[in-house]
Amino acid sequence: MADLPADPGIPLNMPTPARPSVLSLAIKEKAALYSAYMPFLKNGGIFVPTNKSYRLGEEIYLILTLLDDPNKYPIAGKVAWITPAGAGNNKSQGIGVHFPDDESGTRIRLRVEELLGAAIRSSRATHTL
Repeated sequence: MADLPADPGIPLNMPTPARPSVLSLAIKEKAALYSAYMPFLKNGGIFVPTNKSYRLGEEIYLILTLLDDPNKYPIAGKVAWITPAGAGNNKSQGIGVHFPDDESGTRIRLRVEELLGAAIRSSRATHTL
């Protein structure tokens, strides 16, 4: 008897879908949160310092911790910004993760904006703009 694939309904040469990268970011100070937050994105977003290469639109799973908040916020977002190594103005290498357009994205955007308060309207430089 011939050997059969474990699941004859799935072709053997079918590629498995790539799993999103998992990153973790703990922001401990309000100034660092201000520098990392990306309010100009439709759903908000956060800059994540990383040396790893990513592509725009790539799916990212981020575990975010904010200031003294004991909660960890899971974010299934997408890369919307890339700052490459050696970028001008001494910008840190990393990616901007766009918050999802769902309840979890809205919840984290509102939480970040609540923590930033009036500082959100500051004109100080950030990691992105």
